[in-house]
Amino acid sequence: MKSSKNKIAVIGGGSWATALVKILCNNLDQVGWWMRNENAVSHILQYKHNPRYLQSVEFNLDKINVSTDLEQVVRDSEIILIASPSAFLTKIFEDFPQSLMEGKTVFSAVKGIVPEFNAIPARFIHKTFDTPYDQIGIICGPCHAEEVALERLSYLTVACQDEEIAEEIAEIFSCRYIKTTISDDLFGTELSAVLKNVYSIASGICSGLGYGDNFQAVLISNAIQEIENFIDEVSPIHRDVKTSAYLGDLLVTAYSKFSRNRTFGFMIGKGYSVKTAQMEMDMIAEGYYAVRSVMEINKKFEVEMPIVEAVNNILYEKISPVIEMKILTDKLS
Repeated sequence: MKSSKNKIAVIGGGSWATALVKILCNNLDQVGWWMRNENAVSHILQYKHNPRYLQSVEFNLDKINVSTDLEQVVRDSEIILIASPSAFLTKIFEDFPQSLMEGKTVFSAVKGIVPEFNAIPARFIHKTFDTPYDQIGIICGPCHAEEVALERLSYLTVACQDEEIAEEIAEIFSCRYIKTTISDDLFGTELSAVLKNVYSIASGICSGLGYGDNFQAVLISNAIQEIENFIDEVSPIHRDVKTSAYLGDLLVTAYSKFSRNRTFGFMIGKGYSVKTAQMEMDMIAEGYYAVRSVMEINKKFEVEMPIVEAVNNILYEKISPVIEMKILTDKLS
């Protein structure tokens, strides 16, 4: 009979959570996995596949403890890896006993911002569970779940202020098709992961409007400058935004066919309303929530962010994408 104790547990049932569980099963004997959907759990236990996401991935049931009991999954695990959409975080943990997180290391693979508090997941974790920042980390790309499912070579950045914890998590995730690097830039990498979704929407909008590769290159060149200016203002430490965790993650999210944020933006550029695009996709585009939160945060820091402002104007102020992007083109260089 398999042990109920897990080194690490993944919280979430979407494509990224599914991909992370797949990676972890390469190196660990037991992986905890919480999903809200009881039918999905039953399907996995019967057929070894997630019924909605990355259906090609087959799980070894001897290695996963999948359950809808969040408290039990957390109680039985040393490290908690949260990989649910940011818009659902407060709902998932609204009645959760804070004491169960005591002594746990908590990592975020959320790639979004908690809209109710305009907070990055690291801050949400710290405030909600009183977890010290040196026991909080982030896992970021450049890495799409779909390519993990195909076992295509991918890279993950593991960021934590405690280098030993970062190295431990990096080792757990390293395998034949996953290479890892570590960073101590918890806030910068997480903010960059939030912002790249907004710029991916901008890229998709421009593609939907018919702008070509030449303009896309200018757009993304300006985007990485906005990211650098913003995260340097919010968290002023030495960092190189040309590395994979920043520029690499931005590029893959802005250009890849697997990017849901780019797809969402493309539909907006083609004339879909926000509501219709969301319904058609049936998936969360994190950048939709992030852009409003970034605008609120930036009221304090007043960084010039014309691309973020353009996306906000299109999605929330209902300004025509044609008009807003034409205005933006005169602000880029």
